[in-house]
Amino acid sequence: MAIREQTASPAASKMSVRVVMFLRALAVMVVAVLGDAGRGFAQSPASVDESGRLESIEIRIANPSPDAALNSRVIDRIRVGLGVFTGDHFSRTIAEFNLAKARRASPITQTTLQVSPGPTGGVSVTIIATLGSAAATAAGRGALISGTISDLPVLVDRDGTFVKARLEGVSMYYGNKNAWYGQEQRLLSGNPLVKGRSAGRPYSDWTEGYVHTGLYGITPLNDNISVYAGLSGIYSASIGQELFTDRTRGHFGVEDAFIGVVGGSTTPQGDRLVLNASIGRQRFGVGDGFLIANTASNGSARGALQSNPRWAADRLALVQARYNNTKIEAFDLDPDELPLVDSRTRITGVNLETRLRGELDVGAMYLYVPQSNFQYFTLSDTFSRKGLQVYNGRFRWQPNPAGAGPFLAGEAALQRNERINMRATGVTAEIGYSFADTLPWSPTLSYRYAAFSGDNPSTSRFERWDPLLSGDNGERWVQGINHFKVFQNSNLQTHRLQLRLRPHGQVEIVPQIWVFLSESARNLGGNPAFSFLSGKYLGYEANLTMKWFISPQWMLQGHVAATFPSSTVDRTIGARAEPWISTMAFLRASF
Repeated sequence: MAIREQTASPAASKMSVRVVMFLRALAVMVVAVLGDAGRGFAQSPASVDESGRLESIEIRIANPSPDAALNSRVIDRIRVGLGVFTGDHFSRTIAEFNLAKARRASPITQTTLQVSPGPTGGVSVTIIATLGSAAATAAGRGALISGTISDLPVLVDRDGTFVKARLEGVSMYYGNKNAWYGQEQRLLSGNPLVKGRSAGRPYSDWTEGYVHTGLYGITPLNDNISVYAGLSGIYSASIGQELFTDRTRGHFGVEDAFIGVVGGSTTPQGDRLVLNASIGRQRFGVGDGFLIANTASNGSARGALQSNPRWAADRLALVQARYNNTKIEAFDLDPDELPLVDSRTRITGVNLETRLRGELDVGAMYLYVPQSNFQYFTLSDTFSRKGLQVYNGRFRWQPNPAGAGPFLAGEAALQRNERINMRATGVTAEIGYSFADTLPWSPTLSYRYAAFSGDNPSTSRFERWDPLLSGDNGERWVQGINHFKVFQNSNLQTHRLQLRLRPHGQVEIVPQIWVFLSESARNLGGNPAFSFLSGKYLGYEANLTMKWFISPQWMLQGHVAATFPSSTVDRTIGARAEPWISTMAFLRASF
């Protein structure tokens, strides 16, 4: 059934006034932040979200040898041993394991891994190698070897055996004005996560945080094969009136608990083959999270709804093979869902990624859901997610990932189900340009369009897109800091204009403007208050995220976001939907 645009309403006519008021507020905040941004900052690497797309790799020697040939061999050894390429989904833990293997039986006594934000939203990695004598290399380092506390968090680093402790924590404040558009009674009616009093009109706030600690290690079985493992736990807590509850709560649970084996060989020509297999509780993602990112859930009895400490799946069985910059992986994934709403979904899949001509990354993936209790809704019946099949393709073209230049990315997927007549689609395209090191504040400007199909009532097929485990953060697939909480990635079209600014090496500012539209008036399966929409235009959001990478261990981040619902929302819920404004600040420490 065709859906026509609605005529302008009094609420819509005030849009320009709201935009001006909001942008003025953002400007005041930017000036306040930048007033101190350029003073007194040490030039040190940043502490960032270290699970993003790898944009660049730099390898340096802190104390280079007079023998230039030796220096070249050391750099080549690290580059080959690291086993990752630009465009890969980066993992600090795996990188540190690979570096430990590269140090074995070599003049390298230590490697320091520095991760900083990349110019287009990924991460840039710098590895600094320290050379030493054979005796120093054989002696190794680490707190359990030297007895020196300054060696922490490294416990053992000798002859390819590497054991490291992990300790990180976050403290967060979050506030909302008119959460759920000031209509929490309507938008949360029947929601099983609601306990006590939820956030709503006019203002509410809460604090939350977590501590994550554990041990990770790798040791060689022989020259080509190593065994690795990780074990950690998270304690999280929340106090105050958050989106679903005002009850104070705390929770401890195991996070990572995995074991794996990795091996490989290098030909005389320098071609590298790596085989890796692991199983257990661990984090997993594909691409930038279009389909798979959030492999664990937070909130409810676990607390820490917004700081999202948990990422590890209940179980991940993963087998990977890489030949140079081509990777194929097969996986069986059971996400760690909240017990209260556990759909008992399992996802199996095969993913292929490669690089063409040194500047074009392409990937393809097939997913299958052999088990699930998750339901699809229509007017006449409900259907299970079980039997879902997903065909996915993606690309990214970026001739100069570490510097100035254009970039273009796209992804598309088709969903079918072997048990029902289903055809759903999701597509996205992004175009942008990075002015890194060519203009003040190194701006990167980008525009992204995304569309996820809704169920068309004029056909007999089921066409509503299933977002699966999409998400991650507000610069990936959390589409709108506030809006995402109401309309997730299904039956949705979005336009995003984003600017990334670096006024200082350790300060990043990311303003975004979003426009949201629905694909279909029939929205069964979304928020029940919006099961039948009265129009297509849903509203817009403006938000500003600010990050201060204080040091390798400390990071401060905050945001302000304002979401303005359209008259479509008013008519659909039969009440006045107020603008939703949220503020957040958190301090992260990682050792």
